[in-house]
Amino acid sequence: MAGVWIVIPALDEAENLRELIPRIYAQEVVQESGGGVLVVDDGSRDGTSEVVEELAATHPGLHVRRFARNRGKAAALQTGFRDVVDRGAEIVVMMDADGQDDPTELRRLIAELENGADLVTGARVVRRDRFIKRHTSRLYNRATSALSGVPGRDFNSGYKVMRAAVARDVATMMYGEMHRYLTVIASWSGYRVTEIPVEHHERMHGKSKYGIARFWRGFVDLLTVRFLMSYENRPSHLFGGMGVGMIGLGGLMLLVLLVQWFSGESVGDRPMLIAAVMLVVVGVQLLLFGLHAELTVYTRHRLRDDA
Repeated sequence: MAGVWIVIPALDEAENLRELIPRIYAQEVVQESGGGVLVVDDGSRDGTSEVVEELAATHPGLHVRRFARNRGKAAALQTGFRDVVDRGAEIVVMMDADGQDDPTELRRLIAELENGADLVTGARVVRRDRFIKRHTSRLYNRATSALSGVPGRDFNSGYKVMRAAVARDVATMMYGEMHRYLTVIASWSGYRVTEIPVEHHERMHGKSKYGIARFWRGFVDLLTVRFLMSYENRPSHLFGGMGVGMIGLGGLMLLVLLVQWFSGESVGDRPMLIAAVMLVVVGVQLLLFGLHAELTVYTRHRLRDDA
């Protein structure tokens, strides 16, 4: 099982990492892989990096990347994925630093890759979290599955294993809070995704960094992912289609008003006239915007091909 690298984003998790790292290195799959563990310190102020550097003296292959300020979990994962892929990782594991993910499940997760999957999520079927967090997460997962068309019970699980190619490709979309939709992005990119139930523990020390606000932000992010994955290479299909529809509706309304005007009716003070003109003007703007976006996509592909 060569080239297994574990990426752990961490924000003020020094106390947890002191216990978690030895538990990870106690697993045979880690000892035999020839890979390592990369902790991405996301602007911690509790000495997280110092603890990792101290542990690195007795744990070969343990590294830390430190951000000067907090940049978010997605940025930490993006940096971690790119770093370990550059180090020659064949399999990339993402794991939270709070100790809720069980390192003993690693072999089972990796075994699913050997069975043909490209990305495997460790689904927290029985969660050791607060009541509100459990139930909002359940609603979030059902909505995500319905809107994305990707089957799953725990999209937001921070415990995943994937092939290096998946980590490299999804890293391009890892900004803001897009890490929640890593499974969706991978599936829409054509990779085979699956999930298996894993043991979930209570947080060892400290408190969660996430509040209920992430529930609402999650749905906005899902719409963003849906848009990017559907129209990244054909933006004119969306904006141009909307523009043509608005121009057509506005033109039809103007035609009706024209017929009425020829019939002797007054149309200059009709709200319908204002609405029709606005529809045509905005429709033309959307159509032009779609063409401009298409030109941007074309230029990007030309530059990529020339490179």
